[in-house]
Amino acid sequence: MTSIDPTAVFEERRRHLFGLAYRILGSRADAEDAVQDVFIKWLAADHAGIATPAAWLTAICTRHCIDMLRDAQRSRVDYVGTWLPEPIHTQTEDTPETHALLASSLSMAFLLLLERLTPKERAAYLLHEIFETPYAEVAEMLDMEEAACRKLVSRASTNIAQGKVRHVTPPKVQDDLLTAFREAITAGSTDSLANLLSDDIAVCADSGGKVSSIEGIFQGKGSVLTLISTQLARYWAAYDWVPCEINGGRAIQLRTSTGEIAAAITFAYNDEGKANNIYIMRNPDKLDGLAFGPEALA
Repeated sequence: MTSIDPTAVFEERRRHLFGLAYRILGSRADAEDAVQDVFIKWLAADHAGIATPAAWLTAICTRHCIDMLRDAQRSRVDYVGTWLPEPIHTQTEDTPETHALLASSLSMAFLLLLERLTPKERAAYLLHEIFETPYAEVAEMLDMEEAACRKLVSRASTNIAQGKVRHVTPPKVQDDLLTAFREAITAGSTDSLANLLSDDIAVCADSGGKVSSIEGIFQGKGSVLTLISTQLARYWAAYDWVPCEINGGRAIQLRTSTGEIAAAITFAYNDEGKANNIYIMRNPDKLDGLAFGPEALA
């Protein structure tokens, strides 16, 4: 390539690169840093010697994110309390079919399951199964033999399939849960909510040790309903309730009277459509990104 606008070429791929980086890293802030680093490397590259800019950018982004993920995993050993991926405010602009596909690979449950994979497994699975990159290209990006790459993706796919997290719960079911959840919080009535929760429902919160929050994991319908109708109802009474879309699903933001985001609540569902996980983000560092509005990502 001899005559290109490097910035224009990069901007065409920014959405793709950010979507890949976010899924690998589980952090909006880190994904933005990764994409910016790739941009700097791209501007300094010999563009005439790059036959396929899209593949080059994806390869550089993937390798950089793998290194960042390894560093992040070491630092999470000292993380205070439960660690959850950084929530991202998504938007629904595509068809219901494409939105469902996007949502299935952005949910908190899916991102948490990715945490069980090695960095290379995670990258290989995402590149092939989510971004539909041929095995030969994935192998080249990860500097490995194609046969080994296929085994890597197969192993990761088996783990993901066992987790049953790629299904998408219909919006009506999600809306019904939010309505019942709010009723339980504001009125203390849990009858409707109880019918929408799985028996093994679990609640956890990520505060990063920076603000007050529930500690540990509450599991079991009885324990969770008691938590919601007592502690959460009392703690959340002063906040404004703002429905929104986070990580491709219906969610809630709790805001102070001045508009500051105090918490973000997201949900996971089993294949029967019942909520089996409630994730509460309280870490202010991970809530900052929600204030910037919806993100467009591949």
